[in-house]
Parts: sequence; structure tokens; C-alpha cells
Amino acid sequence: MSSTTLVRERPATTAASTPVADSLAVLGRHLQRIKAAPGVVILTQTMPITMLLFFGYVFGSALAMPGQEYRAFLVPGLLAATAANGIMVGMFQASQDCHRGVMDRFRTLPMSRPAVPFGQTAADLLTTAIGMVPLIIVGLAVGWRIEGGPLAALGGFGLLLLLRFATSWLGCWLGLLIRNEEIAGQLGSATFILPLLSNAYIPTGNLPDWLRTVAEWNPISAMASATRDLFGNASPAADAAWPVAHPVAGTLAWSAVLLVVFVPLSVRRYARGGE
Repeated sequence: MSSTTLVRERPATTAASTPVADSLAVLGRHLQRIKAAPGVVILTQTMPITMLLFFGYVFGSALAMPGQEYRAFLVPGLLAATAANGIMVGMFQASQDCHRGVMDRFRTLPMSRPAVPFGQTAADLLTTAIGMVPLIIVGLAVGWRIEGGPLAALGGFGLLLLLRFATSWLGCWLGLLIRNEEIAGQLGSATFILPLLSNAYIPTGNLPDWLRTVAEWNPISAMASATRDLFGNASPAADAAWPVAHPVAGTLAWSAVLLVVFVPLSVRRYARGGE
């Protein structure tokens, strides 16, 4: 009896395992794609290191927090910015696949509809977890330290990956909506401004009231404050907006909102194609 016949004679088992198997297949495809063309991943992972060295040794001398103290403040902010960078990467990858017809070919296959966006976001999560390691090593080399306990530190890294997973779904939806890799690349570069409108690089206490409000309701600010708190680098500001005054809860809330909204939107948009 042929293997094709065996597959056809096991419909119940195949149906039950198809979403997981399809997601793993798409995950493998994205990992192979990154291996073959690692340019985007290398750029997005090395940029925070460049900014750490530049901001830490240039801007640090001009701020009230000098030298090593500023670099200890900056590293968690750069980690938070890396988590938010899932928007750019997810948008570019999804729009590239749409532009080149890959998504259309996926839709012609007997695959679970959620598997394609899940595979993309899972691959991004895995590469981000690995890609954060060089930034952490350089951060330790320039004077940053994890002053909190190991469980709190693990919680901090867990929150970073959770927010990255959530923002990658937002990026995936935008890419499926745009369907053009050139436009996605241009819009992706505009996301560079998001960490600037947060407390990732500078404290928000001396900003004008309206700008401070905008910065503190930025999800990156909650993430940066949560990592500083969990890593033992700085306590949350009591007079800040709620997401920054309660940064762990704020990050969890922002991540939950992004996932609840953009997971179904991404799956639906993928299923609809170019309609």
C-alpha cells in the first residue's frame, strides 16, 4: 500500500495534527529564509549595539546621568526597543511574501489558515531570543548589570519576548494589508521614531506635560520601565502615567491588547488574500 493511501486513510489523526504540523513547517521555512538572506535580521540586531555604544558614550556625557549610570539606564531601553521592532520586521516579511506571490501559493495548499502567520511570528520570536544575546553581552561589557534576583530577571526577559511576539503580529497584519515590500520598507523605517517618543533613551520627567503623557502611554515606556524594575536598575516613577507607574501590569496589558486585536485580524487578512 502506498504512503499516499496511508495518509488518506488517517483523516482524523491528520486533521488533529495539521495546524501544529503546518505551523512548524512554516516556521522551518522562515528559519531557512533567514539563513539564506540574513541581512534584515543582522541589521535589526546590530543596530541596538551601535546605538548603545553611540548613545552611551556620546549622549551619556550630556545628561544628568553620567557614564556608566546612563548606560545601565539605556540597556533595558534598547531591549524594549528591540521588542517593539517586531512591527518593522513582521511588516516587511509579510509584505515581501505577498508581493512575491508566496502567500497566494500557500493559500492554494491544504494548510491550516492560522499556520502561516503563526509560523512567521514564531520564527521571529526565536530569532529575537537569540539575537538579544549580543546586546546583553555588550551591555555587560560597558557596565550594565542585572541587580535583581534571577526569577525577576527571567520575568524581564519573558516580558520582552511577549511584547516582541505581540508587536510581530501587528507587523504581520500591516504587511498583509500593504502587500508591497518597498512601501513596507519605507514605513518600517518610520517606526524608528517610536522609541524616541518613550523613556527608552531618556527619562521623561523633564519633558513638557503633553509630550510626557504621550511618551508614558507608549508601550515601549512600560516595557523599558518593567525591565529596569525587574533587572534592579531603577524603580518605577510613582508620579508617572499608569503603564509606567505599574510597568509589569502595563506591559502585560499592552501585549494582551495587541494579541487579542491583531492575531484574528492577521489570520482573517491572510485568509482573504488580496480581496
